[in-house]
Amino acid sequence: MSELPADFVQQLHTLLGADLHRDSASLQAQAGDNSWREQRPALVACPRNLEQVQAVVRLCHAWRVPLVARGAGTGTTGAAVPTPGSVALVMTRMDRILAINPADRCAVVQPGVLNGSLQQALRPHGLFWAPDPSSFESCSIGGNLATNAGGPRAVRYGTSRDNVLGLKAVDGRGELIVCGGPWTKDATGYDLTHLLVGSEGTLAVIVEATLKLHPLPAARAGLRAFYRDAEAAAAAVARIMAQPVVPTVCEFLDARSLQLLRGNGATVPEAGAMLLLDVEGDEDSLPTLLGTVGSACEGEGLLEMDVATDGVARERLWAARRALSPALKTIAPGKINEDVVVPVSQMPALVAGVQALSARFALPIVTFGHAGNGNLHVNILYHPDDAGQNTRAQAALPEVFALVLALGGTLSGEHGIGLAKRDFMPAAFNPATLALMRAIKHAFDPAGILNPGKLLPPG
Repeated sequence: MSELPADFVQQLHTLLGADLHRDSASLQAQAGDNSWREQRPALVACPRNLEQVQAVVRLCHAWRVPLVARGAGTGTTGAAVPTPGSVALVMTRMDRILAINPADRCAVVQPGVLNGSLQQALRPHGLFWAPDPSSFESCSIGGNLATNAGGPRAVRYGTSRDNVLGLKAVDGRGELIVCGGPWTKDATGYDLTHLLVGSEGTLAVIVEATLKLHPLPAARAGLRAFYRDAEAAAAAVARIMAQPVVPTVCEFLDARSLQLLRGNGATVPEAGAMLLLDVEGDEDSLPTLLGTVGSACEGEGLLEMDVATDGVARERLWAARRALSPALKTIAPGKINEDVVVPVSQMPALVAGVQALSARFALPIVTFGHAGNGNLHVNILYHPDDAGQNTRAQAALPEVFALVLALGGTLSGEHGIGLAKRDFMPAAFNPATLALMRAIKHAFDPAGILNPGKLLPPG
């Protein structure tokens, strides 16, 4: 553990008392996330209110001590992994739902509220918050906002950035920023709300969020379409997204995904690709909406299509998709999962390019994800204890990013940058753009204490 000045530690202890931890178990509990990266902090601070957050930030600013805000630690890019010699600011005790306002279709929450807990609290009001990452039961709202999390529903409802109305946050000097509010239109000044969402705790620490809510659908139906190849599936996605009825979910699974599902007992026919869709409406309109989306699925290369209008049948359609990520472990225990984005028209080129990389590096690579947004998860599978596979997996990663950028895409759709993709940012942005990002970082955090070394490459 890196030693911090004794006077600093004493002042922090005076501020937090029993909510400041330095025992080995507490430090280890906050050392990593789902990126497999790990670094113990020097101290763990667990504030209970805004005033404590401000006081901790001001103290760290004065002593130039790195401060890394953390939630549930479910991220995959290392964004919440502490910096050596840092204070881990754990926001899990600020976990209150402060207000649910059905008339304004918004909720006001603290950052430690879990996504799943919020959804349960909203259900009796006939409402929901749209972001639904796969970890929704255990991930926190603060983490969702920090990484601009999305999920399958993003094709219709957007990501976290599209579903937050206002924020309260503490900048790198300990000053309170208040931006946005319980309204859906605002042409007043700079849009700091949406700037802070996705900034991964490098600009400010979010302490309160006003979230945009949606009414629960009255009826839902599922549709599963199998295609000859990825090109036919991508063409169908283009047709689906070009007509007025936007599906709630539009998921893509490549041939290797389907092969894996069959190997694990799922009833999936031989095909080159599959689309899995959800459609929402009311009882009267749903058949028409489903028919419209189904017609868009038809076309060159369609092999088979299943429709599920009742809950049990729809659940069967989705069972295979939910089983896919766990099934990857049957191939290899190691996984590099990158959530890249390309234009929908370039999805076939991405899938073909990834499979060429799979052959070249002699590693299985499985591709699936949110086709309606062009946001696909490229999963490089390997055995971490095999030195050769480990080396090849790490060498394949920059090739994946180079392919994505060459196809006009971007590095992340919903996982963020963190440590995993930080060094690839100069390939995605020109020097002037990166310089402006660094200037924004300096304006919010002049001492550079907030989550240093994340998101922006050294420069």
